[in-house]
Amino acid sequence: MSNPTPATPYGTLPAASPLPARKPVSLPRLAELRERGEKITMLTAYDATFAAVADAAGVECILVGDSLGMVCQGLASTAGVTLETMAYHVESVARGLRRVQGTAWLLGDLPFGSYHESKEQAMRSAAQLVHAGAHMIKLEGGDWTADTVRFLVERGIPVCAHLGLTPQTVHALGGYRVQGRDDQAALTLKRHALELQDAGATMLVLEMVPAALAAEITQQLPRCHTIGIGAGKGTAGQVLVMHDMLGINLGKNPKFVRNFMDGASSVREAMANFVSAVKSGQFPDDSLHAW
Repeated sequence: MSNPTPATPYGTLPAASPLPARKPVSLPRLAELRERGEKITMLTAYDATFAAVADAAGVECILVGDSLGMVCQGLASTAGVTLETMAYHVESVARGLRRVQGTAWLLGDLPFGSYHESKEQAMRSAAQLVHAGAHMIKLEGGDWTADTVRFLVERGIPVCAHLGLTPQTVHALGGYRVQGRDDQAALTLKRHALELQDAGATMLVLEMVPAALAAEITQQLPRCHTIGIGAGKGTAGQVLVMHDMLGINLGKNPKFVRNFMDGASSVREAMANFVSAVKSGQFPDDSLHAW
């Protein structure tokens, strides 16, 4: 009879659920979910423990977002986050997943200034996050990023694009405002989304985009899985910032956020409730969480 694993001085990571019940998340696996109409779930995490809890709760994708600049570092926006900081947190999350034999798909954000100069700069930056443990990198912006996406994908790095509200350039957008509300802006978003799919992006975050527009874009992207945040329930999946969905951010929650700690007895239960609500279609509620 084997001895139980001794407790560590500063807490232990949750045990993984039985391996036979856990199918590793991969690009083909994400495509399977999309094909059968099952919503993809994604949460942010920035350290080993919360990443392990999210994985145990059944979250398919974990995003180490540059939102850490605001929720972890106390910055006013994501623009001040460095590549070195992102690599540190990606590595921490990857370690946490390895320790519990986690199966989640791990995305790392390329921060502002780390991919803007050239495709070659983007490749060097992406490689640093892949070396830290990321399975996929995420970058913001349309039109000008398509060539960068193609360059990275051709070199074996899966890419998640990001359209709508792009927090790294929030000052140029005039603040945290819904994007794509008028006809011309909507046409531009649709064009950029198609260009990014054609360039090889296999995921696309749509942030603060009208629900009807996000659903239309989703239908037009069979090879690129849309992940909504404030974009209605018609996307292929949903993402929230972990601190927001746990109700522990430093300000007022945005309209598109639901506090999943309400009625939950633990963080793991709150995350599992998020997964269940997304997959059942109960979250988001377009009458409450969308435009």
